[in-house]
Amino acid sequence: MPGPKPLLLELSDHERRVLRGWLRKQSASQALVLRSRIVLACAEGLSNAQVADDLGVSRETVRKWRSRFVADRVEGLVDRPRAGAPRKITDEQVEALVARTLGQSPPAGDSHWSTRSMAGAAGMSQSAVSRIWRAFGLKPHIVETWKLSTDPQFVTKVRDVVGIYLAPPENALVLAVDEKSQIQALDRTQPVLPMAPTVPAKMTHDYVRHGTTSLFAALDIASGSVIAQHYRRHRHQEFLRFLKVIDAAVPQHLELHLVLDNYATHKTEPVKKWLLRHPRFHLHFTPTSASWLNLVERWFAELTCRKLRRSAHRSVTELERDIRGWINEWNTNPRPFVWTKTADDILDTLAAYCTRINDSGH
Repeated sequence: MPGPKPLLLELSDHERRVLRGWLRKQSASQALVLRSRIVLACAEGLSNAQVADDLGVSRETVRKWRSRFVADRVEGLVDRPRAGAPRKITDEQVEALVARTLGQSPPAGDSHWSTRSMAGAAGMSQSAVSRIWRAFGLKPHIVETWKLSTDPQFVTKVRDVVGIYLAPPENALVLAVDEKSQIQALDRTQPVLPMAPTVPAKMTHDYVRHGTTSLFAALDIASGSVIAQHYRRHRHQEFLRFLKVIDAAVPQHLELHLVLDNYATHKTEPVKKWLLRHPRFHLHFTPTSASWLNLVERWFAELTCRKLRRSAHRSVTELERDIRGWINEWNTNPRPFVWTKTADDILDTLAAYCTRINDSGH
């Protein structure tokens, strides 16, 4: 049986401007932004089920805010007063604190706000500042790295690499290739203490270095298996030797498509001459500063997290033997990393992010 027909929802020009303004306002709560999106989607004539699927919420949530808006219009989207003691902090104070967090530097030359410094500047308690920051998802103590590629061929390279991930050529093998250089053979200065009930494993913060090695790896994006080789140096000579390893490991009737970054060793004259003599090799370069497009980086993360981060080795030979053993175990039951984003999805996301940071005044 079909459900009840949803309430008709129409917006005036003023209401539409208010709702869209809340979407752009950085100090608006996430709940208010979601409610605005629901109402704007309902005003497009979409059913509750369609809106719920598009926004990733339940149908009951859509029905609730559609009904609330029809009854009380824009005021119905704002949280109603709850039972209990009245609020001591006004909406204006909250907005001022959020704006100060986002737009002003802390006093005394500090690099970022703390709950204590913000509490002193805003005349609130630390717990109040903490609650407001959590409500708006503000984390001044956290800094994440980022970098936008300035490659003039960025769009073309993204479409090329993503296209070969999503639609690999027939009678061909697609390999994501890169080098994990300077892997250190580290030995802790004291024995690692094993995990015990209520106590995590412990290792010393200091260590002794016993040399380094570089791991060249080629990840088969279809099967997840890996061709890998250790070298003590990281030059175009080692890259050429690894290309020969790949050539010997892959049946000759298959074309080879290699996804690579723009490292200089991949583009030297000896490498180019070798590739001319081996026409089944086809190189696809990721954009500059966009190594996240290379799927083998995801495999390197698995290697680091599951093997290297907690390991201790007294020599490079021991380190290489340990890594080879782990790779052999991986290849007994390989698991591919499935790429899902299209090139258009990636470019649209980056365009929206660039617009966002430009609109914020940065």
